[in-house]
Amino acid sequence: MSNLTSNEIILEPEDQKRLSSLCGPFDDNIKQIERRLGVEITYRNNAFKVIGEPQRAGGAGELLKLLYIETQPVKGKIPDLQADKVHLAIQEAKCLERAEAGDYGKEVHVKTKRGVIKPRNPNQSQYVANIVSHDITFGVGPAGTGKTYLAVACAVDALERQEIRRILLTRPAVEAGEKLGFLPGDLSQKVDPYLRPLYDALFEMLGFEKVEKLIERNVIEVAPLAYMRGRTLNDAFIILDESQNTTVEQMKMFLTRIGFNSKAVITGDITQIDLPRNTRSGLRHSIEVLQDVKELSFNFFNANDVVRHPVVARIVKAYEDYESAQKPKTDAQ
Repeated sequence: MSNLTSNEIILEPEDQKRLSSLCGPFDDNIKQIERRLGVEITYRNNAFKVIGEPQRAGGAGELLKLLYIETQPVKGKIPDLQADKVHLAIQEAKCLERAEAGDYGKEVHVKTKRGVIKPRNPNQSQYVANIVSHDITFGVGPAGTGKTYLAVACAVDALERQEIRRILLTRPAVEAGEKLGFLPGDLSQKVDPYLRPLYDALFEMLGFEKVEKLIERNVIEVAPLAYMRGRTLNDAFIILDESQNTTVEQMKMFLTRIGFNSKAVITGDITQIDLPRNTRSGLRHSIEVLQDVKELSFNFFNANDVVRHPVVARIVKAYEDYESAQKPKTDAQ
């Protein structure tokens, strides 16, 4: 117990409503910090004491200061500090602890109309930096690691800076097949369900009305991958989402659509392939074929990079451990 230290901090200005928001209902936010960082936190009014290993106690103290800043009134109203925001702040603090200051300091903050979007860990930071510096970037990893969200943020930022003239978002509608033709509605209504995650990211960053106007003017185009054939895309930021569900031919077709002054980001999770059995994933094939092409960037995420609910990271890790233990001799995908 001799290696424990006590870190005392005063949060100013003292404001009971802000302190209540920081601590959360029944001190849930404080308990989450204690549980995740392995410390003990006590407080009286705005005086907090953190007990734990020196590095953890110091980190928890800095985290409390940062979260208290988040409780500043907005238009006269003190925001509720939700559990998900606390989780993301803890995730970022733990990654800062693991990463070397020099490496993490090179991160790129993406500015959008709704504010600044920044990477939450070193892998995300390198991913964003690679998108900025490479014409074609691959983001490969499990769900919840921010692959698509950060790519859309970079696309919006490039559009706002007028570095490109349009954004094109696409993904394969694997489940469609002949069933797609029997769905009611026009083409847009039929494929929209497959492209909804891309719309959601755009709406969050730009707002619903602006996205609708940009889509009407064809500044933003969201389309299934099948409609990319025969096109050459210049002055565009192109995102291919769910690329693990492309065939080898589709991936080659997509990569050869890229024109002058264009960037492409290809995201996917090779552990969740929905292609028919014995059909090889275009994403897996491209990783093998293109790994030595210097102009391309490959970024691989793992369970430690998940920025959703903490249990998601544990689920991803459990699957990774299980699949590693199985060591299949063959893989049809």
